[in-house]
Amino acid sequence: VWSLEQPDWHCKIDEGSAGLVASCWSPDGRHILNTTEFHLRITVWSLCTKSVSYIKYPKACQQGIAFTKDGRYMAVAERRDCKDFISIFVCSDWQLLRHFDTETQDLFGIEWAPNGCVLAVWDTCLEYKILLYSLDGRLLSTYRAYEWSLGIKSIAWSPSSQFLAIGSYDEKVRILNHVTWKKITEFEHPATIANTKTIVYKEVEKSPSVETERLSFPPTRALASSLFSTQSKYDISQVPVSLQYIKPVADRANPKMGIGMLAFSPDNCFLATKNDNIPNAVWIWDIQKLKLFVVLEQLCAIQSFQWDPRQPRLAVCTGNSKVYLWSPAGCVSVQAPVEGDFQIVSLSWHSSGDSMALLSKDNFCVCYLEREEV
Repeated sequence: VWSLEQPDWHCKIDEGSAGLVASCWSPDGRHILNTTEFHLRITVWSLCTKSVSYIKYPKACQQGIAFTKDGRYMAVAERRDCKDFISIFVCSDWQLLRHFDTETQDLFGIEWAPNGCVLAVWDTCLEYKILLYSLDGRLLSTYRAYEWSLGIKSIAWSPSSQFLAIGSYDEKVRILNHVTWKKITEFEHPATIANTKTIVYKEVEKSPSVETERLSFPPTRALASSLFSTQSKYDISQVPVSLQYIKPVADRANPKMGIGMLAFSPDNCFLATKNDNIPNAVWIWDIQKLKLFVVLEQLCAIQSFQWDPRQPRLAVCTGNSKVYLWSPAGCVSVQAPVEGDFQIVSLSWHSSGDSMALLSKDNFCVCYLEREEV
């Protein structure tokens, strides 16, 4: 652990023979939570007092630890005696607040609503079941869309905590409301977009044109990189548009199908989704009208997308060296100014919205976005 403000301060935590498979910060930045091998326990290390707390029986699942947005409470999924449990801890002193069992066959993930009042718990994909618990462990509601088919793949809370979006293996997103926890609408992701009110942006490649007067030998490094990198821009497609659809292989585990990514914009106005059957498209839904607003059709498969935390601006990466930005004003493709083969597989915004980290397999770079002077 390194301090950015005091370069000579650093600390090293050794879990010893217990091993280490995961590590995360507590929201106050004063504790580090380490998960040991085989998920035997979670150790909570205090950087201030050097004290250690232990949490036993954490469950090995996709999302087993969840903090409330205000950082006051932590929920941990546990597995003991072949049953699923949830423990809720107070983050200030790591005291146990509540401990209750859940009505799940094989719990897969937990996620707090942004207001910290409701905890969503969902089951393995073999059973479509999402459970909503209050802070004191009461079961508020259970939702199932269908049975005898692969179930939930991803979930996302809206920033206002009013909506819960559930992405399923049947290529649909269902939106629940926070009053009755019933479905208010569902969004389908067909391979053909026929609605004339939907804007479809299609990425097209264009080879760079170089003025012969600027050519020098040997070429400058900037000119060489621009010569051999293909640029891309967006065209608006005429509706109806057929998107590239991939039929999943049925006899393999973890089929590439269903809604694999979901994210609400920070102002609650838009929802971005990705249907894994149509890997090259991002769908952006208008939440106020509950309609499809925009589809971005890329040349490569979508690796990751994330909303700017300050404004409705979506950044997308597709495993090449470009970042794609969408906002209600339009769409741009930006070449990352990095030498060599830099394939962006993930990205992360800074909380200010002024910069983002772009990650490839071995490297990362930080991009700063110029703000327009108002």
